[in-house]
Amino acid sequence: MAQAGENKITFVWEGKDKTGRRIQGEVLAISEMQARNILRQQGTLPLKIKKKPKPLIGGKGKKIKPAHIAAFTRQLATMLQAGMPLLQGLEIIAQSAELPAMAKLVNEIKDDVAGGISLGNALARHPLYFDKLYVSLVKAGEDAGALEAILERIAVYKEKTESLKKKIKKALFYPAAVLVVAFIVTAILLIFVIPQFKDLFSSFGADLPAFTLMVIGLSEIFQQYWWVIFGSIGVAIYAFFFFKKRSQAFNQALDRLVLRLPLVGPLTHKAAIARFARTLSTMFAAGVPLVEAMSSVAGATGNHVYEKAVLEMRDMTAQGQQMRISMQQSGLFPMMVVQMVGIGEETGELDKMLSKVADIYEEEVDNMVSALSSLMEPMIMAFLGVVVGGLVIAMYLPIFKLGSVV
Repeated sequence: MAQAGENKITFVWEGKDKTGRRIQGEVLAISEMQARNILRQQGTLPLKIKKKPKPLIGGKGKKIKPAHIAAFTRQLATMLQAGMPLLQGLEIIAQSAELPAMAKLVNEIKDDVAGGISLGNALARHPLYFDKLYVSLVKAGEDAGALEAILERIAVYKEKTESLKKKIKKALFYPAAVLVVAFIVTAILLIFVIPQFKDLFSSFGADLPAFTLMVIGLSEIFQQYWWVIFGSIGVAIYAFFFFKKRSQAFNQALDRLVLRLPLVGPLTHKAAIARFARTLSTMFAAGVPLVEAMSSVAGATGNHVYEKAVLEMRDMTAQGQQMRISMQQSGLFPMMVVQMVGIGEETGELDKMLSKVADIYEEEVDNMVSALSSLMEPMIMAFLGVVVGGLVIAMYLPIFKLGSVV
């Protein structure tokens, strides 16, 4: 038997519902006959059905991103809260999806649900887009009969998480991009511009300043070994991403290093705490047992140091230890966070206190990103001024001494 989504074709159909109203939509099926059977199972009488033509543009090269999954969750949560049936909600989302890949994904989920599979199990068939945390929450919502409430929580969680990621990327992308541009400009000056000045200075017959000689020497190195320099940088970048994808030890060492870096380290700490609190709050509020929830939360922190600490906290909690004590012993959580968790444990409102912690640290990350952006701009301008300006000054120093040569 073909698995869901295997060799399936998108069919466009028109038909009538149980009330006789004309409706239309799309369905994924292996054949036209299977498409008709699926529609009949949904209570639709198919009148016209044909293969959907492939889009001329936009159908390739566009992947489903976490932001698309967040939007899907928000749309489905809103429709279910409005009293719309699950299958109808999935149908509408698939029809309104601008990304063909997203429409196909939602149609596959809809077909699985129409075939009698629970939404949680249907989502679990697409682990690339719906992780264990997402699936666990949906299954918990289905078991509790509160799927719309759980999807609302997941939507908030996804939106907050994506917002946090964007803020961190914003803080790191700008300085990285400027440094790359600065290196390229410097290399162009050293390889193409400085040699022109060198030929000019050699006709003067005068001794050159030490700073100018140093820059000319650096230029000669770049001219002679530019392929080694650029090749080494390319190999280093390739090796970095190669080991980052394949070596757990490398990622662990990298995460430890990032936490120790100035400026970036405190931002990473706050972001990890925000993710921890937001994820655990969402799962605990959904009715997932605390120990089981912490297993999923560990991987959601985004840092191996915090992941290891959360797993150790989980083991201590499973042995009957209060979570606030295990958090304090980890040495990674500020006392304010530990105290708020302790209050949540005592009052039985742990999910609300964790949500408050997440709000606080997400706001701190936001403020820190804004502060870093304001601080980085003058620092980067000063750096560029020193590098490019230094090269210019080195080339013009001999010209200032022309009076003693003429």
